[in-house]
Amino acid sequence: MDEMTKVRELRAGTPVPDRARLAPGRARLLEAARAGERRRALWRRREFVIVAVVAAVTAVAVTAALLVGGGGSGREVRPAVTPTVPLKGVSAAELLRRAADVVAAEPDGPVPTAEQWIYTKQAQEPYDEQAQHAEGARKLLAGPQESWIRYDGTAMATMELDRTGEKLELTTRTMHLENGGEGDDRSARELYRVLAALPADGAATLEVLREKNAIADPKGVSQAENDYTEISVLLGADVLPSKGLASLYRALATLPGGTVVDHLVETASGRRVIALEHHARPADPESGATMRDQWLIDPQTYRIVGMRLVVGEKVVGGNSLLARAVVDKAGERG
Repeated sequence: MDEMTKVRELRAGTPVPDRARLAPGRARLLEAARAGERRRALWRRREFVIVAVVAAVTAVAVTAALLVGGGGSGREVRPAVTPTVPLKGVSAAELLRRAADVVAAEPDGPVPTAEQWIYTKQAQEPYDEQAQHAEGARKLLAGPQESWIRYDGTAMATMELDRTGEKLELTTRTMHLENGGEGDDRSARELYRVLAALPADGAATLEVLREKNAIADPKGVSQAENDYTEISVLLGADVLPSKGLASLYRALATLPGGTVVDHLVETASGRRVIALEHHARPADPESGATMRDQWLIDPQTYRIVGMRLVVGEKVVGGNSLLARAVVDKAGERG
C-alpha cells in the first residue's frame, strides 16, 4: 500500500485547551510553543488529509496578544556578539537557496523506530519574571522545558510538578495520533512520510502542497500567504529529512515577504543564529506596530533551531532549541 494512502481522509483543527489542570495544560503549552502561532493547518483532498504535529493551545499567540495589548515587557532583540556570518545585503531567497543546498547534501541519520521517543529541550521566551504565576507554575515555567513524544504518536511525556507542588516528576500520557485517532494531532512518523515524498524543486513543492488542497483560502488572503502557512506547518515537524527540509526552503524562497536580519541574533538559549523574518502583519492598530515570524536558523548547519514572534524590536513569544535527540524511552536525554 502506498504510504500516503495510510493517512488518507484525516482531518485537523485546533482543539480547545484543557485549563482545568496544570499538567495537561502545560503539556499542550510545550507543543504549541514548539509549533508556533502559524503552525495549524488542514491538509485535505479527496484521497489525502494530514496535519502537522500541533498540540492543543495557541499559547504563543495568546502570550503575544497579552504583551502587545497590555504593555508587557517582552525581551529586547539583541545582536549576537562578534558576528561571523556575512548577512548584510543578503535576501531571503538567497539565504534559503544557500540553506537548501547545504541541508540537501547532508545524509540523514537512521529513521526512528515506532517505539522510540523524540526528546526535546527548549527555552521559551520571553519568561516574564513579574508575571503573577503561582509559585509552582513559576518553578515549572521558569526553566528549560523538556518533553518526549513517541515517534508513532502513541504517548507523550513531560516533567510535571508532583502533588507537593515542589518537585518535578516524569508524567506520561497515552495518545493515539495516527490515522485520526485523536482528531487533530499527527505523529512525527506521518509527517516524515510527507516530507520525504516532496520533490526537490521549490516550484514543484508548492504545486504538491496546493494539490493537497491545504487550508481553504479565506477572503482577502493571498495564495502566497496560504503557501507560507502550509510550509510553516511542515517546518515544525520533529523529524525533518534533509531533502524534505531543502524542498521546503526552496519553496519558501519563491514567496515574497521574507527578509534577513543583517546580523546574527542571540536566542533565549544563548545561541547565535540567523534570523529570517516572514509574514509581517499588524499587531496593534493604535500604534501601527507590526508582528513578524522570526525563524531561527543555525549558521553552520542551516537547520531551524527555533521560531519566535517579534513586535518592533521585542520578542513577545516563541522558543529556541537547546537539545533534541532520539531515545529509547521517556526520561532519557540522549
